[in-house]
Amino acid sequence: MRSSFSSVPTLKHLEVSSRKVFLRVDVNVPIDPETMNVIDDRRIRMHSSTVKQLIDAGAALAIASHQGRPGEAGFTTMEKHAELLSKYVGVEVKFVDDVCGPAAREAIKSLKPGEALMLNNLRLFSEEVIEATPEKQASTYLVQRLAPLFEAYVNDAFATAHRSQPSIVGFPLVLPSAAGPLMERELLNLDKLMTQGLSPRVFVFGGARVYDLVKVVENLVAKALADRILTTGLLANLVLLAKGVNIGLENLKYLEERGMLTLVPRIRHLLMRGAPIETPIDFKVLSNGGVREEALGRTYGRIMDIGPSTIDMYREFMRESKAIVMKGPAGVIEDSRFRDGTVRLINEALSTKAHVIIAGGHLSQFISEEKAAAGNIHVTTGANALLLALSGEALPGVEVLKLSARMFLGW
Repeated sequence: MRSSFSSVPTLKHLEVSSRKVFLRVDVNVPIDPETMNVIDDRRIRMHSSTVKQLIDAGAALAIASHQGRPGEAGFTTMEKHAELLSKYVGVEVKFVDDVCGPAAREAIKSLKPGEALMLNNLRLFSEEVIEATPEKQASTYLVQRLAPLFEAYVNDAFATAHRSQPSIVGFPLVLPSAAGPLMERELLNLDKLMTQGLSPRVFVFGGARVYDLVKVVENLVAKALADRILTTGLLANLVLLAKGVNIGLENLKYLEERGMLTLVPRIRHLLMRGAPIETPIDFKVLSNGGVREEALGRTYGRIMDIGPSTIDMYREFMRESKAIVMKGPAGVIEDSRFRDGTVRLINEALSTKAHVIIAGGHLSQFISEEKAAAGNIHVTTGANALLLALSGEALPGVEVLKLSARMFLGW
């Protein structure tokens, strides 16, 4: 099967030497609301290699990202991001307190090959929070003011590839464009998963985003992409309900209060089609303030994690797999008493010979730098974009790069 990502241009297709390049990254990182300091700079470190590569290639580089959303505690300037990039790149990354006004434009004009500049938070500019078609975004004030100052555009922000905002889809329609190394790596991993015959494929799903997960499961089943789907957390509870299993009044009430029971008919339809969905056989529950293990069908406490027998069963499913995708924790990991299921499933996956993709910050926090550097694991920078791609949706930030290649690279 031909990959839908094979026609995406990368840096090898783009001339950047002695050119002014607009680089879109995603260094949206956790911020301490009291000190406004960066709590976890992993994304900044990952993007620093792209910045260094472009500087070493002789580009005059302007870097742009968003940080948080207006009104949220993490919404702040990019000044500290620029300082951290400077530290990891080994070259000063200047900061300008502007997005596309006179100060930003003058700073960009003065850039020389081998220099780098970080613009301020893109979401300080209202157009950046609006979704629209690439054609409309190409005509926004942001793109029209900045694009004439550049000769090339690079998108290395896979985590925002599912957005259709000016900085993602507008510039590729007016500039020669390419995916950066991080974006390329993400697409290669999707390609491995979806088109290169890595089978058996096992998906391990948990966490709170059950509506997104059900949509992903529907696509996996429709396209026969999954050999096993191992469910945990709220998704597992919904599947058990769809099977007619008693999950206990407290757990049923919890799902009902959050409007999740509307998903049960969709899940039941999947089961009737023979979807390879597995469910837990025991749990760790919270009951009267205490923790105990309860078996399936005899569950009275609030389900907080999967139990040891479930972990053993899921381990056997993973052992024979060639690809494992993990999204969302198996339990309420905010409480240390209910992290064991998540940690053990991750360790079991990493002990196999399978290609392992870890999606989402909740799981990546349990992956050390040493584990992340292992050859059989990929910690995605964009869990939402990954899920959307797996659910069969086109990623606007990727599709517009293909279009740009036809417009400017003669593809």
